[in-house]
Amino acid sequence: MRDRDSAVFNTIQQTPNLRSGLADRLIAQIESGDLKPGQRLPTEQAIMEATGVSRTIVREALATLRAKGLITTRQGLGAFVSNDPNPRSFSIIPTDLESIDEVLRVLELRIGIEYEAAGLAALRRTPDDIARMQKRLDALDRAIQQGGYGAEEDYAFHRSILVATQNSYYGRLFDTFGTSMVPRQWMRLDRMTDAERQRHTTRMRKEHYAIFTAIRDGNEAAARKALRNHLSRSAARFESLRDEGLSR
Repeated sequence: MRDRDSAVFNTIQQTPNLRSGLADRLIAQIESGDLKPGQRLPTEQAIMEATGVSRTIVREALATLRAKGLITTRQGLGAFVSNDPNPRSFSIIPTDLESIDEVLRVLELRIGIEYEAAGLAALRRTPDDIARMQKRLDALDRAIQQGGYGAEEDYAFHRSILVATQNSYYGRLFDTFGTSMVPRQWMRLDRMTDAERQRHTTRMRKEHYAIFTAIRDGNEAAARKALRNHLSRSAARFESLRDEGLSR
């Protein structure tokens, strides 16, 4: 490995969230041009020595970069920066959400997207859109009552809001994320008492129905306010979990 490559790589620092920290640093070096297209990455052993992380963490970080199309591997030669490392489309994959801090960043993104979408949906919704949203809420209620997380149903409800904008790009954007946009597993519902779970689901249902009612009634300002309140309160709940030391 050339001295310059070593110097660039050795700027990687350990972080509390080791895999994402290593992946993020490599991504930053690729995007900045410090690691250039076609350049060979250091060996796994060199990465371990430079960062102090385990071989498992190194391999998971490299797998994240491969999934994003930023690196390629060649049998017997190692890993190389892709010749065209700039991603052709934006995506969020499950390994992007391995900490509560990352979930909070996704929620910030969602607020930006869905806040505007809720207002547009209130202005443009059709009777079919209203019926679709009601159906999605009913499905979410059933999933929760049956003891599930309702991630799929929650995703479907929020997507129905985007569909109601009559702008297909909103729905297509959401589709690139899938249920990663609704990381219910982080809420630790299985650790709640029955009373805590009931309070949580009642609050979530109230927030969802506030959004739905505002869109149904064509109230643009109220729809935006209800959507922002819902996602902001979700963010506050995740921050509380982080502060309680439940992040991985």
